[in-house]
Amino acid sequence: MIEVKDLHKSFGDAHILKGISTVFEKGKTNLIIGQSGSGKTVFLKCLLGLFDYESGSIMYEGKAFKKLSIDERTALRSEIGMVFQGSALFDSMTIAQNVMFPLRMFTKQSKSEMEDRVNFVLNRVNLSDAHNKMPSEASGGMQKRVAIARAIVNKPKYLFCDEPNSGLDPRTSIVIDNLIKEITEEYQITTVINSHDMNSVMQIGEKIVFLKDGLKEWEGSRKTIFKTDNEAVTNFVYSSELFKKVRRMYLEENQ
Repeated sequence: MIEVKDLHKSFGDAHILKGISTVFEKGKTNLIIGQSGSGKTVFLKCLLGLFDYESGSIMYEGKAFKKLSIDERTALRSEIGMVFQGSALFDSMTIAQNVMFPLRMFTKQSKSEMEDRVNFVLNRVNLSDAHNKMPSEASGGMQKRVAIARAIVNKPKYLFCDEPNSGLDPRTSIVIDNLIKEITEEYQITTVINSHDMNSVMQIGEKIVFLKDGLKEWEGSRKTIFKTDNEAVTNFVYSSELFKKVRRMYLEENQ
């Protein structure tokens, strides 16, 4: 579990995060959504420890990140998996070598132990025959699955995903969403996803935090988002006629 209390972050005179408080629960897919400039990326980077913050706290399993020693922060980072927006695979490495990279960095496993773990996670994301391919030989969807395999190879407690469906077609996006949700539940990971994809919100949004102008404007789930009368949320979520229609149908069925 990750608990955030009254988080503030500024860059010079620009106050970006203005007192955000929320909890991201273990074993659930937690989504951060909002328009461009709402503070989503800054919030995610604060959670990852990439940005310092002026006040407030971020607690990992009850331990304040700012109070951790250097060794404790290093240990925490070894428990974090990250799926980057552009997958961020190493072009000069095979898919198997990309997935093995965190094991080489954070563990002292033998080569055979690392190979066994790589085989396991590649099988888990349905890429059992892709070990020797280069990233350039993989489709966008395959690259995302490789990125997920690499993110979970070290058995993380926390998984962060930055726009995991960016650049993917709708069908592949659903596959990636379902894979992230399955892995989160299967391994009881605390998963935090930065997303603008409303299909992801409706598909896997067990906990949704909506940011606007650096404030937590609303939080709830994919079930309760249909019921909210928060104008900022409804304007963002139901900007398309499709979602307006879905909301009308949901409200009619649940009157």
